[in-house]
Amino acid sequence: MSATPVSQPQQHAIRAAVLTVSDRCSRGEAVDTSGPGLAELLRARLGATIVDARCLPDDKDQLAQCFVEWSVPSAQIDLIVSTGGTGLAPRDVTPEAARSVFEREHPALMDLARLRCMSKTPRAFLSRGVAGTIGRTLILTLPGSPRGSSENLEAILDILPHAIETLRGEVQDDGRSDAIAVTGKVIRHAT
Repeated sequence: MSATPVSQPQQHAIRAAVLTVSDRCSRGEAVDTSGPGLAELLRARLGATIVDARCLPDDKDQLAQCFVEWSVPSAQIDLIVSTGGTGLAPRDVTPEAARSVFEREHPALMDLARLRCMSKTPRAFLSRGVAGTIGRTLILTLPGSPRGSSENLEAILDILPHAIETLRGEVQDDGRSDAIAVTGKVIRHAT
């Protein structure tokens, strides 16, 4: 079964924000390389506009507040990627912070990232990273290392534009054979 786009909407640049979660970086004791690396990857591979970047300590309440702040409709942020705080250390609380504010969780997205990264390192499965949405904003919580964060993001770059178009309401995929594009494109499934 294949899907064929019927009409192409005008493409709008993805608006993204990058959150680095690190006690040491937030105190100025270490230099953040993961966040800037993700920002560059989003610009280079998705043509994204980075509208905000921040570094916060491993604090569940501060992280949750940032996710919510960046997800308000007036911010117009399509994608939030965080790096750090997804491991097994006692202070790794990014998944818990994200889950506390998600309206809808999307576990398969990070499952796909881990599966696609498995051939590079089985340590990909040590990440407890999660994905979900608040309103029309997609949130991904990635590992903290520059390599781990970039590999996990690269693993799902191919499907992120469609996910974001769908969240924006630009894709109508309800299976109706008579669907007409109102806000964007209609995906027709072969029968």
